[in-house]
Amino acid sequence: MKQESIFVEYFGDTPMVRILNFLILGKDFDYSMTDIAESSNVGWTSFTRAWKELEKRKAVIHTRTIGRARLYKLNSQDPTVQKLIRLHWEIIKAETDKMLSRKKVLAAP
Repeated sequence: MKQESIFVEYFGDTPMVRILNFLILGKDFDYSMTDIAESSNVGWTSFTRAWKELEKRKAVIHTRTIGRARLYKLNSQDPTVQKLIRLHWEIIKAETDKMLSRKKVLAAP
């Protein structure tokens, strides 16, 4: 059984959240739309709907073209995307700290 990301659990298991989670985790790399959809575990129809919104908001940018494949990545220059990335990592840190403190309480003599 695949464990979901804390970010996905926190904001809900929707195509947009899954796509953003994948792009934030791999923010230094560029991917084809097919790779993003498959790696995010989002069906193509739902993916294209969410992708249009991401492009409209300039949250993703085209980086290069290899053959017929256009590659994209998260637009980390956008101030809103920068805040989203910070929020992503703050949520993960806070939830991880909660889990660790629970384990310490259970392990305490």
